[in-house]
Amino acid sequence: MLTGKYSDLYDILVRQIDKARIYHDPLYTLAYGTDASFYRLVPKIVIKALDENEISFVLRECSAMEIPVTFRAAGTSLSGQAITDSVLLVAAGRWKDYSINEDGSQIRLQPGLTGAFINSILAPYGKKIGPDPASINSATIGGIIANNASGMSSGTGANAYNTIESLRLVLADGSVLDTGDEKSREDFIKSHESLIKEIVDLSNSVKDNKQLADRIRHKYILKNTTGYSLNALTDFSDPVQIIKHLIIGSEGTLAFISGITMNTVAENPFRASSLMIFPDIRNACTAVVLLKQGPVTAVELIDRAGLSAVADKEGMPEFLKTLSPGASALLVETSSAGMDDLGRQIEQIMNAIGNIPVEMPVRFTDNPAEYAVYWNIRKGLFPSVGAMRRPGTTVIIEDVAFPVERLADATADLQELLRKSGYNDAVIYGHALEGNLHFIFSQDFSMKEETERYRILMEEVAKLVIDKYDGSLKAEHGRGRNVAAFGEKEWGKEAFMVMRRRKRIFATKRILKPGV
Repeated sequence: MLTGKYSDLYDILVRQIDKARIYHDPLYTLAYGTDASFYRLVPKIVIKALDENEISFVLRECSAMEIPVTFRAAGTSLSGQAITDSVLLVAAGRWKDYSINEDGSQIRLQPGLTGAFINSILAPYGKKIGPDPASINSATIGGIIANNASGMSSGTGANAYNTIESLRLVLADGSVLDTGDEKSREDFIKSHESLIKEIVDLSNSVKDNKQLADRIRHKYILKNTTGYSLNALTDFSDPVQIIKHLIIGSEGTLAFISGITMNTVAENPFRASSLMIFPDIRNACTAVVLLKQGPVTAVELIDRAGLSAVADKEGMPEFLKTLSPGASALLVETSSAGMDDLGRQIEQIMNAIGNIPVEMPVRFTDNPAEYAVYWNIRKGLFPSVGAMRRPGTTVIIEDVAFPVERLADATADLQELLRKSGYNDAVIYGHALEGNLHFIFSQDFSMKEETERYRILMEEVAKLVIDKYDGSLKAEHGRGRNVAAFGEKEWGKEAFMVMRRRKRIFATKRILKPGV
C-alpha cells in the first residue's frame, strides 16, 4: 500500500494517466525489481508511459515532489541501470515509430525499437546501425544510446556516440529539446539560459586545462563507458552539440531520450569467418595486434574455459573436445562489397598471422551455415556458463578494456587474478580487436564471506585495469552501480569533479536514477 508522498504522487498521476498503466501492487513491482544485472531494487510505483507528454508530466510532478525516477525500456542492463526503489518509468507500447531517408543513410527512431528490428528494416538499403551489442535482439535503441553501446564489430568508430545525428530529449524539469530542430534549439537556449551558460563554461574550463583535456582524449582511445562522456566537452563548442553528446552514455541520469536520428553504416553483403585455434592465450592475443592492422570487421577472443563450456552443446564442432589444456580461439570475420575483394582480404589476413603458432590449420569459410556454427560458439558462452552454475548462485559478467598492444600480458594477468581469487569457473572472452574483455563467473551472495571475496576481487580488478594498464573498468556495459565506487580512481579527482559538476547542471534535484 502506498503511503506518504508516493500516495500523493499516485493521486496526481491518475488525473492524466490511465491508472491501468500505473502499478503499485507487490507482485507487479517485484517483477520489475530486477534487470539483466544481479541487483534487486523493488520500485514503489511502475508507470507505463505511452508518449512524450506523459513522460514530461511525470518528470514535472516528481521533480516538484523530489521523488527519484528511473527510466526503463527492455531491461537488458547488465550494470543495474534499469532498477529503482522509487518510481520506475517504463517506455512501453507505442514507442516504435520510425522513418528512413531515401538512401538509408539516416533513420529516425522512437526509443522502443530493438536493434535487431532496426537492422532488419535497414537491410534492403544495405545498411545497419553502428552499435551491435550482444543483446541486440532484445535491447532497444533508447537503451543502446543511453549506454553508448558498441559491440563486436562497431569498436569506437561506429558506437552510439559517433553515429548519432540528433536526439529529442525530455529533461528532469519536463522541458523538451530536439537537437535536430532549429526552433526547438532556439527556444531551449532562451528558456534554459543558465544551463547553457554553465555547459559552455564547463567545456571552456576543460579545454583550457591542457593536461585534463589530453587525459580525456587519451581515455577514449579505448572503449570507455565508465562515467559520463567527457569527450563531449573537448570535441565540441556548440552548446547543443555538447548537450547531445553528453546525454549519450549518461544511462538516463540526465534526460529521457524520446527520439533518435542515427547515421547508418554499410552492411557488406559478402563475409567469411574463421575459428583460429592457438596453443595458448598469449599467442592468440599476439595475433590480435597483427589482425587490428588488417581488413577484419570482428575479432572475438575465447579462452579454453569458454571453449570447454560449449563443447558438449548440440551442433558444436567435435574438435572442441580434443583441444590442448591451454588452447584459445580467435573468431575472425572479414566482409566486403565484392567476392573478389573478400578473397584478397582473406589472403592478407592469413599472411599477417602466418608466423604465429596455431594448434589447427587456419581456414576461412564464406558458407553461412558453417560460419553460423562458429558464431554460435561465441553466442552460447553466457548461457552455457549460466547453465553450469551452482544452485543459489548468480552469473556475473564484467567488462573491461586494455590497450590492445598490451592485451597478451593483461589477459594473462586477469586469468591469474581470477585463479588466485578462487574463481576457477571463470570464462574470459570479448571483442579483442578493441582490447575489450568480458569475464563471467558464478557468485554466491548468500554468505558474508563469499560477498567479501567478490568485493576483494573487484578491488583487485580495479588495481589491475587502472593502475597497471590504464584501461577502462567498463568498456561498453555502462558504469551503472557495480563500478560506481571506482569512478574517481579511474579518472582522477579533477575529471571526476567535472562529472559531478555536469550532473548538477542537468539535474539540480538529483531525481534521475540516483545510485547510477
